[in-house]
Amino acid sequence: MAIIFNEKTKEFHLFNDYLSYVICILPNGHIGNLYYGKRVSEKSSYTYLLEKRQRPLTAYVYEDDETFSLQHTRQDYACYGTGDFSQPAFEIISNDGSRLSDFIFDSYRIFDGKPSLKGLPHVYVEKENEAQTLEILLKDTVSKTQLCLSYTLFSNKPVITRNARFAQFGQEKIRLSRALSMTLDLPDSDYDWIHLDGAWGRERHISINPLHKGIQSIYSLKGSSSSEHNPFIALKRPQTDEHHGEVIGFSLVYSGNFLAQIDVTPFEQTRISMGIHPDGFEWQLNMGEIFQTPEIVMVYSDNGLNGMSQVFHELYSKRLVRGVWRDKKRPILLNNWEAMSFDFNEDKIMALAEKAKSVGVELFVMDDGWFGARNHDYAGLGDWFVNKEKLPSGINGIAKKIHDFGMLFGLWIEPEMVNKDSNLFREHPDWILHHPKRSQSHSRHQFTLDLSREDVYQNIYQQIHRLLSENAIDYIKWDMNRYMTEAFSVYYSKNHQGEIFHRYILNVYRLYEALITEFPHILFESCSSGGGRFDPGMLYYAPQTWTSDNTDAIERLKIQYGTSLVYPLKSMGCHVSDVPNQQVRRLTSLDTRANVAYFGSFGYELDLMKATPDELEKIKKQIKFYQDYQHVFQEGHFTRLLSPFHHDLVAWQVVSKDLKTVIVGIYHLLVEANGVSKRIQLKGLDKESNYLLNEKTYSGSELMSIGIVIKEEELKETYQDFSSHLLILERK
Repeated sequence: MAIIFNEKTKEFHLFNDYLSYVICILPNGHIGNLYYGKRVSEKSSYTYLLEKRQRPLTAYVYEDDETFSLQHTRQDYACYGTGDFSQPAFEIISNDGSRLSDFIFDSYRIFDGKPSLKGLPHVYVEKENEAQTLEILLKDTVSKTQLCLSYTLFSNKPVITRNARFAQFGQEKIRLSRALSMTLDLPDSDYDWIHLDGAWGRERHISINPLHKGIQSIYSLKGSSSSEHNPFIALKRPQTDEHHGEVIGFSLVYSGNFLAQIDVTPFEQTRISMGIHPDGFEWQLNMGEIFQTPEIVMVYSDNGLNGMSQVFHELYSKRLVRGVWRDKKRPILLNNWEAMSFDFNEDKIMALAEKAKSVGVELFVMDDGWFGARNHDYAGLGDWFVNKEKLPSGINGIAKKIHDFGMLFGLWIEPEMVNKDSNLFREHPDWILHHPKRSQSHSRHQFTLDLSREDVYQNIYQQIHRLLSENAIDYIKWDMNRYMTEAFSVYYSKNHQGEIFHRYILNVYRLYEALITEFPHILFESCSSGGGRFDPGMLYYAPQTWTSDNTDAIERLKIQYGTSLVYPLKSMGCHVSDVPNQQVRRLTSLDTRANVAYFGSFGYELDLMKATPDELEKIKKQIKFYQDYQHVFQEGHFTRLLSPFHHDLVAWQVVSKDLKTVIVGIYHLLVEANGVSKRIQLKGLDKESNYLLNEKTYSGSELMSIGIVIKEEELKETYQDFSSHLLILERK
């Protein structure tokens, strides 16, 4: 690994064993991109890649040079107004109304390690030799604004992270109306672009389309990263598949409004832009103030989509997630929501908890309905004290009883929201996001607290801190059940209304940081009506996320398959629920429901009080199986084999880090009569070793080249719609 600067040619070359990233100081002092891709050798200069030529209708930088223009030069953080007509990385509005800026190279520094981002989530290093960082300082001499472009190269991973920081040193205040985390210009457009889209109940489905001229983008303006689009895109070559070929992934470590955009020029150059969405955003900087953009993680792979995903999985598991739960086995839980909804009391809770203990559940979670006047979703949000009519022993009394069973105890909260029927709203009706002269939109009969305000932040912090400090709680499910509307704050002046969305997210992060610091033993799981805020920003604080409210096993194949493009298995909350499924009314076997849910942080949502003795015995065996192989599911290398988006036979696998154990999940969607035999080629095994499967021995090379033959006649009664089976292979 190295970051080197050629003083003579003004080039920076960032490289390790996997990739090279070459940028340069352009003749006008801006930063240009020369190359990003597979590792190339060190060379005295790559400036021949700087394409300068004359074209009609072009604005040139210098009067005596009709070859150098920003319109046709690949840049690394594109500016506005001086010849580049594409959408820029940033825009600054000066006091005179001008939107022009001209950031000129001033200095640089290269150092070992990776700096933290104050108030923002980010990947980190534990030792300085894990990474090296380049910071490039540029200055605008008119506004006296400084721009710092930061690049961190990881030593043993094909990973570069990027961010930008604006600092105002001039007397006049400026307004940032656009401050993306990065732009990157690539020399051609021969790519398919991938993103994860969907809606509630069908989050993070994979979408792949060829690039075309003009703009293609995904975004969120909902105040959260959203169920509709995830803050991730990738560019892959058309021939790239799961196992072979070149792909670049871009992941934004942020949980609020975002834009991920690709712009293909008429000359087939490709600009990738990513960061906070500029619509509704404006940030005022006075003298001495700083604005820091969120971080972008860029992963390069020439080993297909699985190669990219496995890098994200390892990075996010070990260098994004923090705390005691990073490397700790996640407890197998039972959540009472699908069994009871709001209709419960202490006796019902304890009866279900006792039943959960009898089958081996490790964590009992009491969901919505335990607080305030919360007997339905019209009331109670904002009042984080126990409802003693329902639960006369209080939270601590219940927690003690569950701890006496030998289980951990968890609780559901939704601290960012309020019902109008609550003490909090009656005392502080101005604490919600709203405009005092306009109507207010509700969603699920709730409203969004103006968490950008310090007094609102302090109230919620004190309530939740009291709850956690006075009660023996081991797990918190932190929910958010609506998107943000009427994003106006009566607390701030008109000059700061464009800051509300971002200030809100910063205080969400601040609240999480305060709580996980003071209560490091608590496992936090984030949730937003399921997977509506499943993003890297949240994983920095909460090491797992409720993947979707849709717990149907067949629907979950697509949801978990798509989620795995970026996120590790142990970050996905995956549970077995009752049938008919609440979301789609489908009937699937208990085996299939578990065979899907094993590939995540495992648990149950069903009503054990209604389970038959045979079902209880099967659940007990499922829990024992997961406990035996949890180290493989949560720490092993996951590989997608056959996609639910293209096949009626779906398969994926996970291999233990020592390559000794392989678990293959195989799922039949709709079976066919008189079908052909199918082979599933495994990946990532020790090709020189032998593996035992069903008392037969196969070599690793055989399993990877020939594969496992799936014959319907051997499956017998298990071969039917929505059936599944697991294969366990052990190295001899």
